[in-house]
Amino acid sequence: MTRATEDFEEFARARTPRLYRTAWLLAGEHHLAEDLVQETLAKLYRSWRRIDHVESLPAYAQTVLARTYVSQRRRRSSTEQPSATLPDRAERPGDPELRLSLQQALAELAPLDRAVLVLRFFEDRSVEQVALDLGKTAGAIRTRTSRALDRLRAVLGDEAVHLTTL
Repeated sequence: MTRATEDFEEFARARTPRLYRTAWLLAGEHHLAEDLVQETLAKLYRSWRRIDHVESLPAYAQTVLARTYVSQRRRRSSTEQPSATLPDRAERPGDPELRLSLQQALAELAPLDRAVLVLRFFEDRSVEQVALDLGKTAGAIRTRTSRALDRLRAVLGDEAVHLTTL
């Protein structure tokens, strides 16, 4: 095994849980999240020797994941619908029903709106980072964030008030 392959495997082992978390928030289904992570890791592996100049490999991997998600959603059939169920995460604090409501509400958003909200608020990325990740301007991301939050609040209704407990 070459040193580059060993480096990639080490990186993949360390980053896969974080990539999966983001993928699951984006895709809304376990198997779709796994597919998204697998495709992301495959893309990273194919370009591994060329990306050694990247300042932050974890951030680059998240960018590849976000762009792969948006590309997949563009190609996906309109007949497929995300599942409304969450995986069992008993160790997490907060109200499980509220988390389920949030996941269902996120599933109703357009793919790009969901990507913006997940990257901004679940991954705690700046507007500029999200803009780079998704190939948009910072102004477009701010506008999309505002509109997506309005849509999310409309879908959640009264439950939106309780989201700070998550």
